[in-house]
Amino acid sequence: MTVFLNYSELRQLAQRRLPRGIFQYIDRGTEDEVGLRHNRMSLDAVRIKPRILTGDRPHSQAISLFGETYDAPMIVAPTAFAGLVWHQGEIALAKAASTEGVALCAATDSISSVEEIAAASRGPIWFQLYLWKHYEMTQALLQRAWETGVRTLVVTCDTAVGPNREYNARNGFDMPFRFSASNLCDAAVHPRWVLGVLARYMATGRLPGFANYPAGFESSIFAAGKALPYDRDLSWEHIRRLRDDWKGNLVLKGILRVDDALVAVRMGADGIVVSNHGGRNLDSAVAPIQVLAKVVDAVGGQITVIADSGVRRGSDVLKLLAIGARAVMLGRMPLYGAAVGGMSGASQAIRILRRELDIAMKLSGCRDFRQMDRSLLDMSELLH
Repeated sequence: MTVFLNYSELRQLAQRRLPRGIFQYIDRGTEDEVGLRHNRMSLDAVRIKPRILTGDRPHSQAISLFGETYDAPMIVAPTAFAGLVWHQGEIALAKAASTEGVALCAATDSISSVEEIAAASRGPIWFQLYLWKHYEMTQALLQRAWETGVRTLVVTCDTAVGPNREYNARNGFDMPFRFSASNLCDAAVHPRWVLGVLARYMATGRLPGFANYPAGFESSIFAAGKALPYDRDLSWEHIRRLRDDWKGNLVLKGILRVDDALVAVRMGADGIVVSNHGGRNLDSAVAPIQVLAKVVDAVGGQITVIADSGVRRGSDVLKLLAIGARAVMLGRMPLYGAAVGGMSGASQAIRILRRELDIAMKLSGCRDFRQMDRSLLDMSELLH
């Protein structure tokens, strides 16, 4: 197993192991990538004011979310095509998450099916939903998820249209995947990926595709098939209908405004994710940490508030928790870990963040999350 000590080292390893198109799909933002930089700058603008001489009492990262107890306040975020960074990458992530005692949210656009992911996990899994234009197909997928034991549904609400990710077009990383001399040469110089990922799918007679889609709809990412479009006319009426149809926990992902958070409460949502999609959608969107305090103040007493986007260190997790988030979603770091070492790489990535969070808590004088609040932070340099 390759040794890495932090996010930056892990990212460099993943970049070497993955073809450019796949790595950039995970790593990059959109348009001029202002959003990526702004996420990082905003997290760095918040500083910690540590308490001292608090004693060496036991520390705990345990958290309860929607009736389930986890060892740490972290959730492996849903990401499309995780099965391309490692053979059955979603299954590797599910095993890593359950081993490390954190939650995992499976994605609609995953290479492994929700049934396969649930079977691989020793703990409960969540499921992320993009609504298809044909709602009866969405209902069928929800029924599949429910029958696997999924009880927490995370609806992505911030992708009304496909974002302007110009690097995807340049790399041929559209659907279906377009072959060119450039990306064929790129794959050729990554033989470990070709043999360890693509060839293993081919050996089973199953090319990577959208395992959660109904039969007949884009069965392979390399072949043009019958398209199953997303519903781009999303509105609060869709959420109202989902609330009627889904009997489990309903979480809305992509909230960046207090007024939207308040509507989410009125619609009966159980939670929200304050998120700008990791800087991968609207390049000029505010950073989640800029608006998190106001959102928590408005709705945190009524629903569960989760945050994500730009987390690289355990101290980033501490900052978001101290502002008021109940937990933090992790996107790129577990994926980089899976790219480097499958389940063991993803596990190591999660352990690094947990260890960094533990150190940050101890150096800040916090025994548990009840001792984390905004008095621990200096947010004077954070732009509002």
